[in-house]
Amino acid sequence: MTSGFHYQEELSKCSTMEDITGPNGLVQRMVKDAIEQILQSEITDYITDEKSKGNTPQRNGTSPKKVKTSYGSIDIDVPRVREGEFEPEVIKKRAVIEEGLEAQIISMYAKGMTVRDIVSHVQALYGIELSPASVSNITDKIMEEAREWYSRTLDGFYPVVFLDAVHYKVREEGRIVTKASYVALGINAEGRKDILGIWIGENEGAKFWLKVCNELKNRGVKDILIACIDGLQGFPDAIKTVFPETRIQLCIIHQIRNTMKYIAYKDSKAFMKDLKRVYGAESEEIAFRNLEAMKDSWKKYRAVVENWQMKWENLSTYFSYGAQIRRLIYTTNTLEGFNRQLRKVTKNKAVFPNDEALRKTLYLTTRDITEKWSMPYRDWGETYGQFIIEFGDRASIA
Repeated sequence: MTSGFHYQEELSKCSTMEDITGPNGLVQRMVKDAIEQILQSEITDYITDEKSKGNTPQRNGTSPKKVKTSYGSIDIDVPRVREGEFEPEVIKKRAVIEEGLEAQIISMYAKGMTVRDIVSHVQALYGIELSPASVSNITDKIMEEAREWYSRTLDGFYPVVFLDAVHYKVREEGRIVTKASYVALGINAEGRKDILGIWIGENEGAKFWLKVCNELKNRGVKDILIACIDGLQGFPDAIKTVFPETRIQLCIIHQIRNTMKYIAYKDSKAFMKDLKRVYGAESEEIAFRNLEAMKDSWKKYRAVVENWQMKWENLSTYFSYGAQIRRLIYTTNTLEGFNRQLRKVTKNKAVFPNDEALRKTLYLTTRDITEKWSMPYRDWGETYGQFIIEFGDRASIA
């Protein structure tokens, strides 16, 4: 299936407006491609519906049709069937494409949208009814593009990678199970965010994260300076197995949330005030000294404080860096912001029918979200300068 991204590449090669809007120009080819793909979806749906009624229509090639547009006439190949009356919705017999619909198709393609999205918008805006089977046929076509994205080659080096999971309900073998969607978000050497991959597994676990890390390496990632993760047991070891030089930063916000679950409400304000002297300290030495003091002042919560000490090696990583890097890595909020946008889109789907449906939805949503990620991380020049000072040649891998 042709993608709007390919048209963007063609646009860069156009030297005159005639190449874009003239006869057989880029715009005309975009409109032709969009309409013909919708027509193919409609005839597939028509044949499926007729077969359910006991009829046996057969495809019978195409017939030419001219569609009038503001950019001139466009030749469209309309599919036909034998032994049946197929009349497409998007281009009815003796009808022309209205300028408004044409503009919508052009706009949607320019944004890299799929035929599935185009059909949805055409239906909402113009009242053209397409059955669920037709929409499903279109979404199936997106999977080739999605597979290419899921397996694409990655950069060899990422200063920071955030790893976390989002959970969804999926129907499997007649029962509803919880699946974890494992997400890796990287910040590259230019300071730009990118979703490196999304993996679907039974549940969140260190063993699956090891698989994720191995796949990242197989897709070209040679080095990660800092990996920011939640407190899942065994997670740091899974990363170190594949990327032994990577430094681990456990999410401070996750740790605080987990800690406060065990603190009585009447003590929460005072306990949090003391805890802030730990994670908000000027240096690791001061932070650890304040943590030690909490063992004496909060003896009834000694086990909670000792949990911080047990994880201190990976909780305290951010103290080694300046304010810019600290602000970037002490929490996985960068990834959690992305996960919130995923949930916003998927919240109306209580249960996905299968893994493939979940995978398609996550891919389409991710593509729409990441198209807006055009700017590098704030103050990236100064931040990256600190990475170079701290990591030397490792921060200069091309």
